[in-house]
Amino acid sequence: MQVKKILFVVVCSISTPVFAQISPPGLGQAHTAEWLAVGIRQDLDSLKKWQSMSYIGVGRKSKPTDYNPLDKSSILVLNQEFYYRLHKHWQSSFAVSYRRQDEYADRYPYEHEDPAFEQEFRAYGRFSYVLENARFKFVPTFRQEFRKFYTPTFTREAESFQLRSRVRLQLTLNLDAAKVHRLIISSEQLFSASKLSASSQWMRLAYHESRFVGYYSLAPKSLPFIFDVGYMANRLGTTSPSYVHYIALDVIWKNPFGHRTTQRTHVGNLE
Repeated sequence: MQVKKILFVVVCSISTPVFAQISPPGLGQAHTAEWLAVGIRQDLDSLKKWQSMSYIGVGRKSKPTDYNPLDKSSILVLNQEFYYRLHKHWQSSFAVSYRRQDEYADRYPYEHEDPAFEQEFRAYGRFSYVLENARFKFVPTFRQEFRKFYTPTFTREAESFQLRSRVRLQLTLNLDAAKVHRLIISSEQLFSASKLSASSQWMRLAYHESRFVGYYSLAPKSLPFIFDVGYMANRLGTTSPSYVHYIALDVIWKNPFGHRTTQRTHVGNLE
């Protein structure tokens, strides 16, 4: 009987769509940064093949010369993503996103550039393979992004378009049988190719950065919320790389519009 119960739990966790923490976006050059996000996760059908994830996030960062992560405003993100479970091991998603990111001079006193911020509209899709048992979950993910940039007045930026490919490996460890407490670690590499407004040619696809993430996740059974706190090291550049260290917190509200269940699972980070 005990073996049947264990098998039932594993099968249920594999057969439902899954989500995770809202990891920080890249904020450019700094020493430290902080990221805060609030999201809503909603089941869209009774079989839980379709799910929606909506979130708003804000980030701040330090100057290149100090370590105060709250020193300068950096980014506002509005994101909407839809997930579809293709198979017990395969999941896909598509998303649209708006981002408003502050631009600063790279020399002292590091004040706003002119214009002071850049606007971005982003569309992306991803495919994930889910391999799991009662103790852990391993998820490789490929994500392809299309990014379009504008000035504050919606005129063209110097970098007009960008195609960016992201490859991530993520491991989730369940710290208890009820899956209330979890540790999530991941490594992601980012490759991009850009088209400048002054040229008809695309730059070649090349590696630009890596992101190494560790999160502790808490999902109390008595509350419809997931609380995630974590750290990200963002490695920028190739020949002389620099690192930005992030602290992050997010809160996800599960099924505020119905279809509430006690089942809670993860697939990968949502940034």
